[in-house]
Amino acid sequence: LDEVVVSAVSGNGAQLLRTVHEDKPLSYIPETYDNCEVSPGPHLNMIVGANGTGKSSIVCAICLGLAGKPSFIGRADKVGLYVKRGCSKGLVEIELFKTPKNLIITREIHVANNASVWFVNKKPSTLKIVEEQIAALNIQVGNLCQFLPQDRVGEFAKLSKTELLEATEKSVGPPEMYQFHCELKNFRERERELEVKKTNFLEKMKQRNERYKQDVERYYERKRHLDLIEMLERKRPWVEYENVRQEHEEVKQNRDHAKEELKKLQQTQSPMTQQIQEVEKQWRNLDIKIKEKTAEIKDTSQRCKQKQDAVEKKDKQIEEIQQALRIKNDEEMDRQKRMHNARKMIEDWQNELNSTGNSENLQPQIDSINNELRQLQEEKANIDGEMSDLRRERENLEREKKRVTDRIVQFNNMMNLKEDKLRGRYRDTHNALLWLRENKDRFKRSVCEPMMLAINMKDNRHAKYVENHISANDMRAFVFESQEDMEIFLREVRDHQKLKVNAVCAPIVSCAENRPSRSVEELHQYGVFSYLRELFDAPHPVMSYLCSQYRVHDVPVGTEKTRSMIERVIQETKFKQIYTAEERYSVRVSAYTNQTISSNTSLRPAQFLTVTVDADERRQLENQLKDINRLFQLRDTQLHTLYERQKGLERKDNELRQQKKERLERKNKRKQLESKISMKHDSLKQMEQDAINLEEESQQTNARIKEINVQKAKLVTELMQLIKNCITLNILKVDLVLQSTTVNSKKNRLESDYKAATVQLRALEQQVSDLGGKKRVLLEKCKGLMRKARHACNLSPDQEIPKDFQTAFQDLPSTLDEIDALLNEEKSRASCFTGLNASVVEEYNRRAQEIQQVTEELEEKKSELESYRQNISQVKERWLTPLKQLVEQINEKFSNFFSSMQCAGEVDLHTENEEEYDKYGIRIRVKFRSNTQLHELTPHHQSGGERSVSTMLYLMALQELNRCPFRVVDEINQGMDPVNERRVFEMVVKTACKESTSQYFFITPKLLQNLTYAEKMTVLFVYNGPFMLEPTKWNLKAFRRRRRQFEQMDQ
Repeated sequence: LDEVVVSAVSGNGAQLLRTVHEDKPLSYIPETYDNCEVSPGPHLNMIVGANGTGKSSIVCAICLGLAGKPSFIGRADKVGLYVKRGCSKGLVEIELFKTPKNLIITREIHVANNASVWFVNKKPSTLKIVEEQIAALNIQVGNLCQFLPQDRVGEFAKLSKTELLEATEKSVGPPEMYQFHCELKNFRERERELEVKKTNFLEKMKQRNERYKQDVERYYERKRHLDLIEMLERKRPWVEYENVRQEHEEVKQNRDHAKEELKKLQQTQSPMTQQIQEVEKQWRNLDIKIKEKTAEIKDTSQRCKQKQDAVEKKDKQIEEIQQALRIKNDEEMDRQKRMHNARKMIEDWQNELNSTGNSENLQPQIDSINNELRQLQEEKANIDGEMSDLRRERENLEREKKRVTDRIVQFNNMMNLKEDKLRGRYRDTHNALLWLRENKDRFKRSVCEPMMLAINMKDNRHAKYVENHISANDMRAFVFESQEDMEIFLREVRDHQKLKVNAVCAPIVSCAENRPSRSVEELHQYGVFSYLRELFDAPHPVMSYLCSQYRVHDVPVGTEKTRSMIERVIQETKFKQIYTAEERYSVRVSAYTNQTISSNTSLRPAQFLTVTVDADERRQLENQLKDINRLFQLRDTQLHTLYERQKGLERKDNELRQQKKERLERKNKRKQLESKISMKHDSLKQMEQDAINLEEESQQTNARIKEINVQKAKLVTELMQLIKNCITLNILKVDLVLQSTTVNSKKNRLESDYKAATVQLRALEQQVSDLGGKKRVLLEKCKGLMRKARHACNLSPDQEIPKDFQTAFQDLPSTLDEIDALLNEEKSRASCFTGLNASVVEEYNRRAQEIQQVTEELEEKKSELESYRQNISQVKERWLTPLKQLVEQINEKFSNFFSSMQCAGEVDLHTENEEEYDKYGIRIRVKFRSNTQLHELTPHHQSGGERSVSTMLYLMALQELNRCPFRVVDEINQGMDPVNERRVFEMVVKTACKESTSQYFFITPKLLQNLTYAEKMTVLFVYNGPFMLEPTKWNLKAFRRRRRQFEQMDQ
């Protein structure tokens, strides 16, 4: 296999260009191969063409035509995206040189379902057969050492050492080298399994059985404790029986002794009963006499009390008579005082009456005052009516003002909501806004707040169009009318406050009134309902900036109808940007083809402008509020004027009423005085008639008191006699009580002695009864404990205790407390051995047998492991020696290439452990400056140009060793400086044009001047544009013939 020839890349081949919008990849736009055929040379093929002409389309065709996956190319992930837009399918055909007959592979790609149809030598085939054919030719389009597309150049430097080794083995090593490497990794993995698996398993089994051994020992120890518990539980009933039997004998003796004492006590108690009866009789006689004397004393005392009450009643009658006399004296003195006061008042009223003039001339004055008061009341009523009307108007104004104010507050709340969104998303912008509001006086001209606050949507459903059209940076930008003001603002907030804010300056010449290129009525046929400017309101500077920068006055907004006929709209209207219901279309003209290219994106949901404030309504409300406040002031002035007039009328009314009151009082005063004097004379006559004779009353009172004192003396004499009789009776009663007390004391002493003897007798009787009952209970208990003890030892009623039990009982404690203590201790110890049963012993024995079996198997595996190690040694020798030689050859060429560039580089086989075959890798180390050390090639340490040079030289080092039929390198020289690019190019030409090397494709958009070219090079120029000839009309011989004719004419 000498070369690969891409003989045809025909059909709807496609190049993918990336359109960039706000640093986000948007879409791929296919351009422009309808039909293309490439015939490369057998050695170095230089494919040269400007960016966008379709060089990489050739690389894509090679990859896809040789069963490569789209991911190998690093562009689109679906094969259908590589077909030109507007075409339903594409076709790639590749002819590969092969003896005795070339191999032609055809791939037909269908866009609809991303499916492919395969042909081999013009016959239908399958992907699997194609892959087998390609693998047989050692073609690896997924190997970066063989096939390096433009979009994966950077990935080569990112390959790990292990990945680079595997790629190199596949690319330049013998076919069996990579196979040996895989076998070594598998052998090593199997070796590790044999070393670890059985050994670990055996160790785990031994460790587990050691734990079982401990469980077995604990099981037997628990059994010993349980046996001792069983023997203690057998002895315990016998000890209980013996204790109860001894207690029964002791109770029987105590009962017999108590019976003897009871008999003696009963014999000594009979004489004491007769003495108690005699003393009881004597005490009853004395008690009867005491009761008789008590009755006489009670009767005498009752009579004494009656006499005493009668004496007290006489004293009370005397006091009442004296009190009546004192009352009459007080009444007479009060009458004399009242008569004096009446005479004094009559004299004063008479003097006042004499001084009062005639009242007939006061009535005309009163009538005149009444007329004036009526006129004042009418005027006050008129003022009250006017004030009521004004108050009602004021209340209506207050209600209207509240309604307008509430509506304005709602608008302010909406603005606050927008401001909250600004604060949450752009904190620095919000801080700058607060500073601006406090420092507006520092600016010469007006300054508009951030656009997201200044813009007000007429319908919040259209907010998404504006937010998708205006960039986020401008949405939060402050708008200035003066450049000087903007510099002052930015100097303060950016330099001093360190805030990240945006600011823009409106155009000097206003653009806010710019007219659209076409009227919106003309666009209704396309579903367009408005231009973007008409969807929102904004301050004049903001609108001027948006019209200038974003041309919002000339961006149409349409509906679903617009989207359905978008191609026609783009073609006929020539707008650069168009909005439909949910998409945005951008239109541009290709610099190569002069064709119109459009791209569309889905609209993002609106975030900031969804809050809508009706600016017209707000202005109307603010004007209305000003009118209401002006009317408020007018009504307050009118009310104040009326209030002052009302206060003047009130003062005049009060003065007239006071004058009227004085006239009326003067008119009525004479009549009142005459009436009072007459009434007071009548009262004085009545008081004179009510006079009291105090001397006569005093004589009558003394006579009545004397009569009562005589009656009182008689009652006191009778009372003294009754008191003497009562004292005599009490003396006799006390003597009888003393005699009764003596007898009662003797009776109580005898009864106490009798009761004590009776209590002792009853106690003895109870004791005898209790002891008898206890004896019977203990007897029954003895019988029960005997049965329980025999049952515990499994003995019949007549059977003796076995000798082995007696022997075991002798070694155990002899008291219940000691037995219970030992029993609890043994139970506690036995309870510590939980989860143990006889199956533990069985499991222990079974695992011991398994350990023996595994030990024998382990011995067999050791011999198998030795065999694996021998295989590893043999395969390692067959793999590692050729690999080291291969790496040495690569290193020699790689170092020579670097030396020719006055740099240094080396390639070595790197591993940390020779036995870890999956850790082997190729390490590339380079240095580009004489004052540095060799550093490993990584994506981070070297620059992009240095990585490109290193990658290219490594691939060149593989070139002469390569057993693959061809190599593709796409635009690897892009990041190189001119010196390195020239050196690398010369090496590529020198290496790739040798007879023994494989076919080489080198794609580049540019070449340096005065490069060295070889005869075996094939240079393929890729042109593209609207005036290119079709491939079928291309005739190189005709072009040369025409060129010679022109030269002859010039001569």
